[in-house]
Amino acid sequence: MKEIQQGVLVVLASCFVMLIACSPNNVKQDKSLGSFFTRHGVEGCFAIYDNAKNEFTIYNLERYRDSAFTPASTFKIVNSLVALQTGRVYDEKRDTIRWDGVVRSIPAWNRDLTMEQAFKVSAVPYYQEVARRIGKDTMQLWLDSLKYGNRKISVIDSFWLDNSLQITPDEQLGLVKKLYFTQLIPEKRSQQIVKQMMLQEDNSSYKLSYKTGWAFKENGNSLGWIVGWIEENKHPYFFVLNIEGPHNADIGRIRMEIMKGILTRLNFMKGRK
Repeated sequence: MKEIQQGVLVVLASCFVMLIACSPNNVKQDKSLGSFFTRHGVEGCFAIYDNAKNEFTIYNLERYRDSAFTPASTFKIVNSLVALQTGRVYDEKRDTIRWDGVVRSIPAWNRDLTMEQAFKVSAVPYYQEVARRIGKDTMQLWLDSLKYGNRKISVIDSFWLDNSLQITPDEQLGLVKKLYFTQLIPEKRSQQIVKQMMLQEDNSSYKLSYKTGWAFKENGNSLGWIVGWIEENKHPYFFVLNIEGPHNADIGRIRMEIMKGILTRLNFMKGRK
């Protein structure tokens, strides 16, 4: 009953949260950014939103706005939020989920993990267990309340990886913007925790917060994401990167090089914005 009441509150709150709207008046399409994709042999899109000016810079507007993809590990943003909000995990620094003993190819996954640790190393098994603890019905309630992508759940511990749940890059950018301003749900604590877990770089010039994702499309192509924001002089800029390449592409390396390259091209990461 408590979870249902929480969900109802989320629905009511969402009525007052406006989506970011693209229009010809606030969108600059920058085709020159395509060079970052072609040099790595991938296709994709990139968008960054200047919150102060209400302006977008976008490469490949059609893909950004109209194409939906499996969120892969970027769904850990929502999975974490729901776990914290429903009490499946209360303390991200102390509550642990025990390792199941299965040795996997990423050593950092082969141990007991807190949520904070699991988020930083993007531990799939940890978050599969979190999703099982949340359960399909409760998870569906939250996907519906948050209006997350197509809201489709197949199997509870893999739906964000198996191409059933899909979301557009535009929706991803809108999600992280609402998270930054703690507007996803009425209760702020869980959103603030997830925001802090997303912080990856913090120095005198900028703060860079993001979550990555990597999965495979039904045609076998590799799919990569980075979603988040960069803050310079206390001003946030929200961005999303979506890339697609051959099955054996080194997506982990490529997505980071493209993100850092584009941000540098656009004069970020220098403390001058």
